[in-house]
Amino acid sequence: METNKNITNKIKDTLNAMDAIEAVKVSPFFKDQTMQRLFTEKEEEQLIWPWFSFKLQLATLVCVIVLNVLAFTQLNSNEYDSNINEFAETYGLSSSSDISLFN
Repeated sequence: METNKNITNKIKDTLNAMDAIEAVKVSPFFKDQTMQRLFTEKEEEQLIWPWFSFKLQLATLVCVIVLNVLAFTQLNSNEYDSNINEFAETYGLSSSSDISLFN
């Protein structure tokens, strides 16, 4: 029977504590301010790379174009072809133009 009294006392203490709690006063614009903050954060999260500004994009584009032009001019030069042929002959990757005994 003591456990029933203990439980009853605990319930009474809990109800008395609830009576002592006062109502919280909230600003009438709290909901609007909270919703505004949530939606502004959502828009900021949608930016994939905010640091990749227009100026940086333009500079990157110019660098890529310059590198492509340099690579294309090197590709068309005879020096490139001779270097590739020399490399292929050194490592035995090219067919030689020598006459073989087995032809």
